[in-house]
Amino acid sequence: MEMLKWIQELFASYGYSVLFFGLLLEFVALPFPGETTMAFAGFLSYTGQLDFFVLIAVAFAGTTVGMTVTYFIGLKAGLPFIQRYGKWFLFSETKLEKTQHWFDRYGSILVSIGYFIPGVRHFTGYFSGITALPFRKFALYAYSGALLWVVLFLGIGKVFGPQWMGIFHLIEKNAIWIASGVAAVAALIILYRYRHKIGSRLLRRKTGMNLENQVVKVKEPSK
Repeated sequence: MEMLKWIQELFASYGYSVLFFGLLLEFVALPFPGETTMAFAGFLSYTGQLDFFVLIAVAFAGTTVGMTVTYFIGLKAGLPFIQRYGKWFLFSETKLEKTQHWFDRYGSILVSIGYFIPGVRHFTGYFSGITALPFRKFALYAYSGALLWVVLFLGIGKVFGPQWMGIFHLIEKNAIWIASGVAAVAALIILYRYRHKIGSRLLRRKTGMNLENQVVKVKEPSK
């Protein structure tokens, strides 16, 4: 309750900027209760004190700016810098190994689902830069995951109002499974919507490969 009182006082004094700078600093790996703050901000929008869509824009901006900053730090400074100075950003060896393990397991997709894994989301930007993940690919995963993350936790407070705390703890425990389910459903919807284009592209590719094989056979000298 003391944390909520502190967050409420921050919003009363600084308004929307609390969410932007708080989330930005969280992704630089400084301590800030991002998910709790978003859920509470959603509740404030439920009571009419804040605008929900402005909250989404501000939270999305703070998250993506923070992630982008860490990406370029990782890209320019590399792993030795993180190992040497990571302690100043609360980047312990344990968290480093944990993030490395998740990257080895899930690869680039971790940039999206990492938001929902405690102790991992703060460092996926660094690792994306360290592994020289192309920025366009990083942005696709990082920004789409950020949008899902902020809408989910802001939505808890907005939709459930006074009951937001109970729902928050339930979703926080199962956030990674919820995110994976939503991502899977979104992928299926995209595949279904563009099934004709995908099918025709695959058919053209198959036809092209068959033609190449025929050309190769024609060029082969007869024995």
